[in-house]
Amino acid sequence: MRIAVLSDTHGLLRPQVLQTVQGAEHILHAGDVGDIRILDALREIAPVTAIRGNVDTRGACALLPATEVIELGGTLIYMLHSIADLDIKPEAAQVGVVIFGHSHQPEIRERNGVIYLNPGSCGPRRFSLPIAMAWLNIDKGQATAELLDLAI
Repeated sequence: MRIAVLSDTHGLLRPQVLQTVQGAEHILHAGDVGDIRILDALREIAPVTAIRGNVDTRGACALLPATEVIELGGTLIYMLHSIADLDIKPEAAQVGVVIFGHSHQPEIRERNGVIYLNPGSCGPRRFSLPIAMAWLNIDKGQATAELLDLAI
């Protein structure tokens, strides 16, 4: 299963992102959506699971959940916007992947058998951080992640 992972669009859905996520079987958005029309456009490509971030305080984005748990491809995924707000012990809850955003800094790390994935920001550039997203691949319940610098 090939899953596109986005975060921190802040109201900007770049054409390069729309092109890149073509073929995704599911799209995860880790908050700071900024405009509900972004999720509507992504839903035309694949099913979308999204959470709210700290800028999603008005309109339909404010109604998104703060956290989400979803099982895709036999892997349990926990989503939250800021990793500082992690309120579970993922390995105890049998979570295979924790997806977060907020920092705009893309990263993948593994701890205690859990993948922690921040896809970075694919919205407006912040400082000198890259415009980035990630792919989460799940095969027979085993997850792997890869970051994608959109070099914009």
